[in-house]
Amino acid sequence: MGTATKTCRALALAGYLLLLALLLGRYTWIAPPARAPMAAALLVIVAPLLLPLRGLLRGRAYTHAWTSFLALPYFVLGVDALAAGAGPAWLAWATVTASLGLFAGAVGYARLRGRELRAATGPGP
Repeated sequence: MGTATKTCRALALAGYLLLLALLLGRYTWIAPPARAPMAAALLVIVAPLLLPLRGLLRGRAYTHAWTSFLALPYFVLGVDALAAGAGPAWLAWATVTASLGLFAGAVGYARLRGRELRAATGPGP
């Protein structure tokens, strides 16, 4: 695995873990929802992030590819929190930054690792 591939994977994992920690912290401790049960917010917002955990930790290119799509709603969530002034601004900025890091790292890793795997297996039919 090349240096750029490792860097993209590290960025994707850092963005993923930071996003997971931020959302868990936000909805349980920092700014819990006032009108909805905490469990519902965790189930709807945080639970989808747990789906790619195994594939990200194992370094699967396919999981990184579809996780990049999963990062986009969290980017929108952060931008919406910034625009609405809901909760601390630093938390919204951190959510935007983590989701962008996850997106860029996942796309970069999937692209570079896919090229490496194709080069290792040789030309296709």
